[in-house]
Amino acid sequence: MQTGYLQGRLDPVVVPRPARDFAVGGDCDRAILESIAAGDRRAMEVLYARHSMRVYRFVLRLIGDAAKAEDVVSEVFFEVWRQAGCFAGHSQVSTWILAIARYKAYSILRQRQDEALDDDVADAIADESDDPQTALEKKDTGALLRMCLRQLSPQHREIIDLVYYHEKSVDEAAEIVGVPPNTVKTRMFYARKRISELFMQAGGQQTWQ
Repeated sequence: MQTGYLQGRLDPVVVPRPARDFAVGGDCDRAILESIAAGDRRAMEVLYARHSMRVYRFVLRLIGDAAKAEDVVSEVFFEVWRQAGCFAGHSQVSTWILAIARYKAYSILRQRQDEALDDDVADAIADESDDPQTALEKKDTGALLRMCLRQLSPQHREIIDLVYYHEKSVDEAAEIVGVPPNTVKTRMFYARKRISELFMQAGGQQTWQ
């Protein structure tokens, strides 16, 4: 995955304020963004390191093209660099970044007729403490769930992705998608119901929760 999202795009005369040491934590992102708004390139690198992989996986699930997903990630973080000073602080920084990523990903989808996804690149990760049989079962279950997710509508799939994979609240998912919270709840209800049906039909041992 490329990391040159700022190369050739920034004004070389920008003079950042002195680099800061950033602690790990939820409030840290806002401090990082403030430094980015002041032109701190190191802060941009820190934010990229913290969020780029999650953004990449989110975009990849939407557009299903690894190379284009990398391009979108670069565009997203360049936009973050440009708009850092406009962040209002009404949501988490990660929510704001995912909203930017979603907008750019859907811009690509609108240009395509084929919206087929390939989630097989996101392999299930087994816990190191699992015995071989348990690890195999987890891998099989994960593959089954990914197959079910591919059969959902894009609107339902992205809600499941945001709530379960990115651990966003209903309100945060609503902000990212641009719909009321009740719509998110409705989509989540029908998505879970549909996944459970598909999971059982595909040979799953129990209803997906």
